[in-house]
Amino acid sequence: MDLAELTAKAASAVTAGGDFTKKVKFDFGDIGKLFIDGAAGNVDNSDSEADATVKVDWEDFQKLAAGQMDPTMAFMQGKLKVLGDMSVAMQLQGLMSKFS
Repeated sequence: MDLAELTAKAASAVTAGGDFTKKVKFDFGDIGKLFIDGAAGNVDNSDSEADATVKVDWEDFQKLAAGQMDPTMAFMQGKLKVLGDMSVAMQLQGLMSKFS
């Protein structure tokens, strides 16, 4: 899966008025970014303002999305960093299961 495929999957998983109503940005470094505006139901690759920014390596993100890596362990090992509202990042688990 590449960033374009992930963006398309995220766009189909996020709907306005759905369960996830925050703004979150995944920062994959040189690979790019994934911005999710849950309230508006928009997904793109912009560097927009977010309630929380999750910095994670692309390969590690793919393991997280596939359930092959535990998010808590990734955070504790420094493989996943959260800037901003930590509670927003904690709400992502249900959403990320739709990305794989």
